[in-house]
Amino acid sequence: MQRVANCILRVNNQVLMLKKPRRGWYVVPGGKMEAGENIKDSVIREFKEETGLDIVDPELKGSFTFIMKEDNETVQEWMMFTFQTTSFQGELLEFSEEGELEWVDVNEVLDKPMAEGDRHIFKHILNSEDQIYGTFVYTTDFKLIDQDMDPSRPK
Repeated sequence: MQRVANCILRVNNQVLMLKKPRRGWYVVPGGKMEAGENIKDSVIREFKEETGLDIVDPELKGSFTFIMKEDNETVQEWMMFTFQTTSFQGELLEFSEEGELEWVDVNEVLDKPMAEGDRHIFKHILNSEDQIYGTFVYTTDFKLIDQDMDPSRPK
């Protein structure tokens, strides 16, 4: 199973986003974890590779399972760990091989083109301190066909 870690960097009421060239969808920087790598080290490494920035004290905000189905059969499954931080060091890359980097006003994030599951994730993380867990089921052409989100309850 593939594992991915990404991070929402929120500074001065803006979020650093990455517009991917394949679909023109917006995501937050991150990527595939390496074998044996822990999720926090992975998100710090991937964020640096894609943006040039060193994120400081990323905090885990969500854990998600993504399932791709074709003819009601699971053809792919992966997990994503989403972090959030408000601090970074370094200079933003002028060019990222992964796509176009853009600071987006928080109130405009949900208006950007993106996978529908990501829209649910952003809506929760940008408006709540609770961690969230979820499962998203897509068709192979990324149409969301089912979701189950269960935010943790405060103790």
